[in-house]
Amino acid sequence: MSDHYDVRGNGPVLLIIPGGAGHPMGLDDFTAHLGERFTVVTYDPLGLAHGRLGLPVEEQRVEWWSDGAARVLDAVLPDGESAYVFGTSSGAIAALDLAARHPGRLRHVVAHEPPVVGILPDAERQRAMFTDVYDTYRTHGLQAAAARMTAGLEERPATPLEPGTEAQPLSPADELSNPMALFLTRVVLPFTSYAPDLTALSAASPRLTVGMGVDSTGHLLYRAATFLARRTGSTARQFPGGHLGALTHAAEFAARLMETLVPAGVPKPTPTA
Repeated sequence: MSDHYDVRGNGPVLLIIPGGAGHPMGLDDFTAHLGERFTVVTYDPLGLAHGRLGLPVEEQRVEWWSDGAARVLDAVLPDGESAYVFGTSSGAIAALDLAARHPGRLRHVVAHEPPVVGILPDAERQRAMFTDVYDTYRTHGLQAAAARMTAGLEERPATPLEPGTEAQPLSPADELSNPMALFLTRVVLPFTSYAPDLTALSAASPRLTVGMGVDSTGHLLYRAATFLARRTGSTARQFPGGHLGALTHAAEFAARLMETLVPAGVPKPTPTA
């Protein structure tokens, strides 16, 4: 089995698990800042940035991503060392599963806005919302589904489709070449149905911090993250921007993440030749 990842920077290992369908597009600025302090290992679970975009993809399972992440850490971690982990959105779900099922060599896991809606009091309603997102894509196409999901994440009523604006779904070939379509069709339902192991995540090791975007206040995933932190006794910490803060506020988000993982006063690693 081939696992796809990229490595940059110098210092202790920091594994990045992207959101969406796991395609690390747009994260270069973010990982460049992190590479000043860490050996940044960016995991690409479906290999979409490594030549597999456009190839067939089956519906995903959370444990496939976390098992792959564990293999990547086995490949890159020096003997006796432990890793930091950062996951966002669907990648945060995989990071939680990694912490619960493969905790051995993890030091600190930061899960940013994981869509763990199953732990909420209104779990059934929220899962129905994501099912509606999937159905909207299949009926009306990508733009309509994205609008439906945005409304759901912001916890506001969906705007009815304007007459004449309905679009057809992508062709099967175009769907396989579109990371957002892959997310909507192969990732969103199994990942939002994931039930985190709250007992395992409440353990003292690895340390868990649950992140939420400051601009996500009042939104579904801010609420889910807050609930998760409370249920596991973990630290809840705000990060710059909203759900996509690592892309839209790369420098500020990276600085906040570095300070979360390695508090001020800890010396930076010595660059290697």
